[in-house]
Amino acid sequence: MAILKKNAFSRRVPDLVTEELVAVLSRRASFEFKQLFDIVHENLRARNAASGGEEMLRLRAYEKLQNLVARGAVKKNGKKYKGLPSALASAVAPQNGHMPAGVK
Repeated sequence: MAILKKNAFSRRVPDLVTEELVAVLSRRASFEFKQLFDIVHENLRARNAASGGEEMLRLRAYEKLQNLVARGAVKKNGKKYKGLPSALASAVAPQNGHMPAGVK
């Protein structure tokens, strides 16, 4: 039986889509997904991090948003999403010790 050795260097990059979602939802305002995505997309374009096409980014953002809802960091009321600041901070904190700019 051969033992496989992993020689490749792997580094997880901070998830920029989740960071931007958290930064926007930390503003204590409610957003519909379209409004939320428009803000997140503009912020990612400003950071030169919006790659892969707008539709693919929209799908990724929706998936990340639903993960935050499932973790209890975001409250969904009908079609509106509202971030819970204390839960958002703990939801993103474990990412390589990297804390997004919008979260205190």
